[in-house]
Amino acid sequence: MTEQVRTGGPADARPVYSISVAAELADLAVPTLRLYEQHGLVTPARTDGGTRRYSADDVERIRRVSGLVEDGVTLSAVQMVLDLQDSNRTLTDANRELRDRNAALRKDNARLRADG
Repeated sequence: MTEQVRTGGPADARPVYSISVAAELADLAVPTLRLYEQHGLVTPARTDGGTRRYSADDVERIRRVSGLVEDGVTLSAVQMVLDLQDSNRTLTDANRELRDRNAALRKDNARLRADG
């Protein structure tokens, strides 16, 4: 059973996993991680001695790459898909924030009309 890797916080960006541990967490072979790195799909941190170190965020990205490859996306197209997914997530979050702000403004407007 592989360890669950949580992402989203500052600690998740800390490069702590060796390539073998990252491969196990992502349920992939080490050469596959090296291939993803060669294609620029993941860029692990390096120690002063040159050893790769992966973060929880890296492992999550590796899982995303692997899922796309399993779905038949070529490695050369994976970066474009990841970029589009990330842009979509950013736009969705911004849209949600704008809707929340709009609702708050409407509420304030209604309150001001009722007071005036």
